[in-house]
Amino acid sequence: MNTQPVKSERKMTSIFERYLTLWVVLCIIGGIVLGKIAPGLAKTLDGMSIFVNDAPVVSIPIAICLFFMMYPIMVKIDFASVVKAGRSGKPVFLTLFINWCVKPFTMYGISTLFLGTLFLGFIGAEATDLVKMPFGLGLPVGASHGAGTVVLADGIKMLEIPLWRSYLAGCILLGIAPCTAMVLVWGFLSRGNDGLTLVMVAINSLTMLVLYGLLGGFLLGVGKLPVPWEALLLSIGVYVALPLVAGFLSRKWIIAAKGELWFREKFLHVLTPITIVALLTTLVLLFSFKGEVIASNPLTIVWIAIPLFIQTMLIFGLGYWLAHRLNFNYEDAAPAAMIGASNHFEVAIATATMLFGLSSGAALATVVGVLIEVPIMLMLVRICLKTQGRFSSAARIQS
Repeated sequence: MNTQPVKSERKMTSIFERYLTLWVVLCIIGGIVLGKIAPGLAKTLDGMSIFVNDAPVVSIPIAICLFFMMYPIMVKIDFASVVKAGRSGKPVFLTLFINWCVKPFTMYGISTLFLGTLFLGFIGAEATDLVKMPFGLGLPVGASHGAGTVVLADGIKMLEIPLWRSYLAGCILLGIAPCTAMVLVWGFLSRGNDGLTLVMVAINSLTMLVLYGLLGGFLLGVGKLPVPWEALLLSIGVYVALPLVAGFLSRKWIIAAKGELWFREKFLHVLTPITIVALLTTLVLLFSFKGEVIASNPLTIVWIAIPLFIQTMLIFGLGYWLAHRLNFNYEDAAPAAMIGASNHFEVAIATATMLFGLSSGAALATVVGVLIEVPIMLMLVRICLKTQGRFSSAARIQS
């Protein structure tokens, strides 16, 4: 007889969360239409940038949108809970191991296999993409850098690289960005330990400050892609550190002034639509640039989505299996596996846009991650719910 308390059914209450895939599809359509009727709009907005050594480094409109994508994520996190991580023990160490010692490298290997070999004929072995030059790199036109060649496009030096490598760059940026936002939803739906999920989110947010740039630079370099170290560090500062500090300080001030109840029920409620608008605006601008590529080869999204899907299933399966072998209870196992399987697509989109440009294949690849996130993660939630009894039995036998 099962003596465990019956938990109420958990559902996504936000229309945005429930229909994220639909919104992304609508953004694809809207962006393609915008690219047709106003082809210069996205390019003009992306050109409103902070320049360093005559190279556009930070697109101001996109940076504003991306800040409002990231800030609400950070302000929701009680970083004081990090000090309690020691009580969680093995689940925290497992998610750190999966996220930073396994996931980046499997993403690189799987994406290289599919995009650079199996699907290369479909993508086009001769197809190229124009990406931003790493600022500070004063190479002349015609010079080689990694797998790219310096060319002049509309009076601006750009790197021309194989298109599949540009897609690979986006996959790499997804692979080194463990989820710190939607995983709260996935953990909730799978009836996991919400407190542990928050602790792991906080720890991964802090870990990203150190490892995101290091692993990103290393794997991009291995893939013969431009390694803009300065831009990588700047992107971490702009898109992770700045909203993290702003979230921490504003959360502390607001709770002290208004109380935690007002903060959760009023302030966070106001932020939700702002986040949605910022994300969808960024996606519309991105697809207004990539509309021609998608229209000429609509299966592009499929070629990118397949390795991302395989990677997600692999990482989830490994994390969930290890959690079972380590005798976790189900409430800890579910979020520990979920946080590695899902991606922090906000940071990936921001970094790809900043490093390679809004019109790059790398930026497109990160958006494909958004497109497939919800259906895959909902499928994994169902897998968790159907298998939770196995963890209870294992715990009783081995305890």
